[in-house]
Amino acid sequence: MRLKTSLQKDKHKELVCCVGWTTADELYSCSDDHQIFKWNLLNNETTLVVQLQDDIYPIDLHWFPKTVGGKKQSLAEIFVLTSSDGKFHLASKTGRIEKSVEAHRGAVLAGRWNYDGTSLITAGEDGQIKIWSKSGMLRSTLAQQGSPVYSVAWGPDSDRILYTSGKQLIIKPLQPSSKALQWKAHDGIVLKVDWNSVNDLILSGGEDCKYKVWDSYGRQLYSSALHDYPITSVAWAPDGEVFAMGSFNTLRLCDKTGWSYALEKPNTGSIFSLAWSADGTQLAGACGNGHVIFAHVVEQRWAWKSFEITLTKRRSMQVRNVTNDAVDVLEFRDPIIKASLSHSHLVVTTSLQCYVYSVKNWNTPLIFDLKEGTVSLILQAERHFLLVDGAGIYVFSYEGRLVSSPKVPGMRTDILNAQAISLSNDTVAIRGKTDEKVIFLFDALTGKPLADGKPLTHKVSISVICVAPRSKRAQRETPSERWKLCFSSVRLLMICTMVHTMAWNDSANILCAIQDSQFTVWYYPNAVFVDQELLPKTLFSKDASEFSRTPQILNYVGTLVTIRRADGSLVYSSVSPYPAMLHEHTGASRWNDALRLCRFAKDQTLWASLAAMAMASKELTAAEVAYAAIGEVDKVQYINYIKELPSKESSLAHILLFSGHVQEAETMLLQAGLIYQAIQIHINLYNWDRALELAVKHKTHVDTVLAHRQKYLQDFSKKETNKRFLQYSEGVEVDWEKIQAKVEMELAKERERAAGASV
Repeated sequence: MRLKTSLQKDKHKELVCCVGWTTADELYSCSDDHQIFKWNLLNNETTLVVQLQDDIYPIDLHWFPKTVGGKKQSLAEIFVLTSSDGKFHLASKTGRIEKSVEAHRGAVLAGRWNYDGTSLITAGEDGQIKIWSKSGMLRSTLAQQGSPVYSVAWGPDSDRILYTSGKQLIIKPLQPSSKALQWKAHDGIVLKVDWNSVNDLILSGGEDCKYKVWDSYGRQLYSSALHDYPITSVAWAPDGEVFAMGSFNTLRLCDKTGWSYALEKPNTGSIFSLAWSADGTQLAGACGNGHVIFAHVVEQRWAWKSFEITLTKRRSMQVRNVTNDAVDVLEFRDPIIKASLSHSHLVVTTSLQCYVYSVKNWNTPLIFDLKEGTVSLILQAERHFLLVDGAGIYVFSYEGRLVSSPKVPGMRTDILNAQAISLSNDTVAIRGKTDEKVIFLFDALTGKPLADGKPLTHKVSISVICVAPRSKRAQRETPSERWKLCFSSVRLLMICTMVHTMAWNDSANILCAIQDSQFTVWYYPNAVFVDQELLPKTLFSKDASEFSRTPQILNYVGTLVTIRRADGSLVYSSVSPYPAMLHEHTGASRWNDALRLCRFAKDQTLWASLAAMAMASKELTAAEVAYAAIGEVDKVQYINYIKELPSKESSLAHILLFSGHVQEAETMLLQAGLIYQAIQIHINLYNWDRALELAVKHKTHVDTVLAHRQKYLQDFSKKETNKRFLQYSEGVEVDWEKIQAKVEMELAKERERAAGASV
């Protein structure tokens, strides 16, 4: 990925101080020559909008937000222009100044609208930060300090302000009683900051010739090498995936983690301001020599299996199949905004349309129109894909049919990223924005909330969610079981420590993660629901030091895991093909083939995975063989006991009990009328209070519970202290012969019932 830059013939007479996009192909620029130019990139025309008064030296420009939540704003044709005379000016698109406001003593160094356009913030040479209404009325003075504030930015929810103070950065909440967060960011004066609403990360550039990336808690994530000149501008792309940095004769494109994609050395002088178009396809810079530099991203790459796709121009892509070196060129009517390649399909969105290609046929894409042009995210699953824009979330089939549109009340969809939303064949999961401890679950086919609309809640904030691909076996499961299945990953990661990054396999429920200094693969993470003791035996781990510090797993396709290292280089790690083959066999109920595979591989991890898969599918014969292979003798004995139970209900209840689901096992037995069996499982688990409660409630086997309780106390030489047991033992006689006879009678009834059911 790199920037393709261009400089127009026209230029300002003096340095250009600020630029701002009105549309994806129209830009306004302001200069010390008191002129405002309009640049039309469709026809390469430059026109003079207005000649400002001689006493107005512009410093900063920011357009009023055009849309909020997919709805157009009434004041979208207005921009704020700050100047060196202490005023800010509200100007129309024609350049007519609608209102001028005395704001600061000395120059107004920065002016920014918040994301919904309800407030304007200005920062001045006098060290004051003020908040204004959209009509220019002063609301409050947020901060006052002794040094000039060179740059300011709104927080993602417009409830916090980031501003510079010499070498310091300060985050100030708008609530008067809230405490500000302040830290030393650079060794020189901080000149520019930007705060992205999608990834919640902060950029800063300073006179110490470095740019840095921070999280919203002030923790440094990246610090650049020393440049030759001060960093005069920084700007996030709208989707938060990349950012641009400007300095003297320098323009750099960087990944959100800090490493550099490309470095350009244009003859521009210092780049004082950078601005991305709303769709993220164009970049413009205000240059010290009077030029406005334009750039767009090219050579962006997407890869899946044997296919590699490269963005060659704004409106064209090249497809290459590395197995036979076949090359196809895809042409588009409008500039490409977003693309995704996975699950045998390429999905491309432009400003007006969505194109869906099959890897089997690159000549005839399926095309449909988009309601909202600025798609910010594309996610793909095997059967459908998901688009996110400023108006909502949409799930489409690969035939172009709208499948569903999940809705989370009060959520801004334009700030969702791949870490906050996940898609599988049957589930859409969305992390809460106001409360990052909750996950909202939706049926991908209907858009309706799962689990009665109640979100899944965690004890700590969730950084990443990742839904497992739906297995073939899951097609036979109820929605509640699918919900439980899909979120095994979240529960699994909550019981691990120091997990940095993770990814599911594209076709099987196999999870990989980098955990502290280990690269770990869970061959069957759903074992946590079947047999928690078995979970550690289903892991494969190896040293992760080769991936360097803070690596990122990009994808896990087939047997290959793609990992991005901190320096931007790609590293590939191979995983055994046997687990995916095992999932395929068990998903198709080919249990004999699964057993043969494990015998051939002679891998204890595979045997442990098969044991959990078999128990989850209630395949007791295969489970018995697998548990025997890993030396779990007690569980083999229990499986044999389950196989000998007379009724289907008892067998299913004890399989639930095997997995630790005591309440579900009890409910199943009670619904089947097997009261004694329900009481007996609590006796076996020493749940004495519940056993007595069931016996009293159903008026049967009270003496059985008391007898087993007495024997338990005698074995441990203890006396009865439970008041309920003391109460019932006074009026009930314990006779072991009668109890034994009653038990045999109950078992005989169950056998007769099972025999009648089989007939």
